[in-house]
Amino acid sequence: MPQTKKIEKTFDCVEFKRRVQSEIYDDIKGMTFEQEQAYFERRASTGKLGEWWKRIKAASQLAQR
Repeated sequence: MPQTKKIEKTFDCVEFKRRVQSEIYDDIKGMTFEQEQAYFERRASTGKLGEWWKRIKAASQLAQR
């Protein structure tokens, strides 16, 4: 049986996901549904994929006309 090389982890994806979820939970705790929507829209539009998000929103608005 061939011996496999063990790769040492430098990034723990599950730990990262849980930490970010916890931060978001703390941010939105006690918000109304409308406030949560605004929070996520603001985060999406100002994050790393902000330009993509703006293009998607614009295309969606054009499609609704």
